[in-house]
Amino acid sequence: MSVTDEEQGSRIVSASREVRAAAEVVFELIADPARQPRWDGNDNLADAAEGQRVRAVGAVFTTTLTRGGVRENHVVEFEEGRRIAWIPAEPGRTPPGHRWAWLLETVDASRTRVTHTYDWTRLTDEQRIPRARATTAAQLEASLSRLAALAEQR
Repeated sequence: MSVTDEEQGSRIVSASREVRAAAEVVFELIADPARQPRWDGNDNLADAAEGQRVRAVGAVFTTTLTRGGVRENHVVEFEEGRRIAWIPAEPGRTPPGHRWAWLLETVDASRTRVTHTYDWTRLTDEQRIPRARATTAAQLEASLSRLAALAEQR
């Protein structure tokens, strides 16, 4: 499938917010999959086992979805305390090409600018396109709000 520049731009959804917490506090909530269901604004994640804390590109962590499916999440970007991204796939399958990413920028010792991005420019599974198209900045903002609430409690 060929994608025009206009279509390509509409296949990247992003939201940002400042969180009143240090970058390492926020990053720990993202990089530890067992904590992700607590802040997932898509209400898509049901569970993730303890002991899967991401530490490098190439790591794979597993999550269980609210509808019962399981996803293997392949980490494609990682910089401790600053950047993490993964592409999900059904167990044992090639990832279909959509990517979840987080960028943390330190504002000062107690504030962090967090940007959450969903990029489906490389999504190859036609059956997933309606769900990808339905992923909005509002859903990403919901994740950011929940993440901020958790981080700011600490």
